[in-house]
Amino acid sequence: MDGSKIRVMIVDDHAMVRSGLQTFLSLCDDIELAAEAESGEEAVTLCREAAPDVVLMDLVMPGMGGVAATQQILESCAGTRVIALTSFSEQELVESALRAGAAGYLMKSVSGEELASAIRRTVAGKITLAPEAAEALVHVVANGESEPDLTPREYQVLSLLAEGMTNSEIADQLVISRATVKTHVASIFSKLGVTNRTEAASLAARRGLV
Repeated sequence: MDGSKIRVMIVDDHAMVRSGLQTFLSLCDDIELAAEAESGEEAVTLCREAAPDVVLMDLVMPGMGGVAATQQILESCAGTRVIALTSFSEQELVESALRAGAAGYLMKSVSGEELASAIRRTVAGKITLAPEAAEALVHVVANGESEPDLTPREYQVLSLLAEGMTNSEIADQLVISRATVKTHVASIFSKLGVTNRTEAASLAARRGLV
């Protein structure tokens, strides 16, 4: 961040929740409020204007839900990452949020310190899952599935991917071309049955692949 503050946008249809989160952010020296929205539709519009680093996204809202808003934000706001911040930990909702590209899934009962840590980890390219969300994913990834047929090199790439490295960083680390890394990542996604890096890292962690 080069010393600049992490800009966060809060999205929640409850004013009290937004107010509480805003108060918390004001206590963090390295985090500031970029914008707040009370609906998914407003969040998509404001994100383009405010260009936040991180969006704290409620998932269950009237109108456009948080999953759809997350997908649209990530498609139109380059560099913005989304953390789902919700009261619900149902398996389907967790899966939907991660498939939409959310870089984290936290419960609203999270402590201020844990939330701040998640925001910082997200900016650093890391993934944060609440225990409830990770438990929900167990039903997806630990139901008798066989070991994925990854090559030794693909396991290396998956391990670095799970650490939050970009394709360029992985290429430098393994001394291979970016095109080769891209090919490995595509193969990993196919073999694991996932659609993005967050899902791949989450699944790998839960199944002990990395």
